[in-house]
Amino acid sequence: MEHKKKYFQRRLKTDTGELVIEGPLSGKELDQYTFHEQLTAFRPPKKQFDAIKGIADLPEGRIIIARFEDTIVGYVTYLHPDPLERWSEGNMENLIELGAIEVIPGFRGYRVGSHLLELSMLDEYMENYIVISTEYYWHWDLKGTGLSIWQYRKVMEKMMGAGGLKPAPTDDPEIISHPANCLMVRIGKNIGGSDIDRFDRLRFLTKYQYKQRGY
Repeated sequence: MEHKKKYFQRRLKTDTGELVIEGPLSGKELDQYTFHEQLTAFRPPKKQFDAIKGIADLPEGRIIIARFEDTIVGYVTYLHPDPLERWSEGNMENLIELGAIEVIPGFRGYRVGSHLLELSMLDEYMENYIVISTEYYWHWDLKGTGLSIWQYRKVMEKMMGAGGLKPAPTDDPEIISHPANCLMVRIGKNIGGSDIDRFDRLRFLTKYQYKQRGY
């Protein structure tokens, strides 16, 4: 499968100043900017910046950023699922995962996350993908936002909805380990029925495994 990428940009006014939402960007293009020191949700900033530059240069990798002047203050990543996750077991070239989305506290409240997702879906080629996001409450910034688990879940669902992702059932053990966790899915318009069936088997992999064993 060829992974085509088309660049888009929009501007977002905030009380602090204007943000540029843009991407997908290459690792070289990202390297001309500074990565904000408060982007720490997943790794220390330097390591996370190195990680997203690596993702940007993967054939299927997509990085969309929000920047204030020359500083990256938010981003979203797309790439194939981790080989250790069930979602990689089907070897589906057209299955990509929204791996991370993060915005610094100073720019929260301006729908930056929603704008990142909206812009990422402007590329018509995204209609050739099944996009998933695995949401686990232990990754959420409950302390920083002051929201309860269920309030945060509601905000998260609304933000993901801006990119066309909706909650979908699954029997993935980690997701069903807590009722606030969820799988979010967007199925592109160009996805055929056979690929939807393959994806459904991944969503309910435990059930299919039991069937194969004759249980």
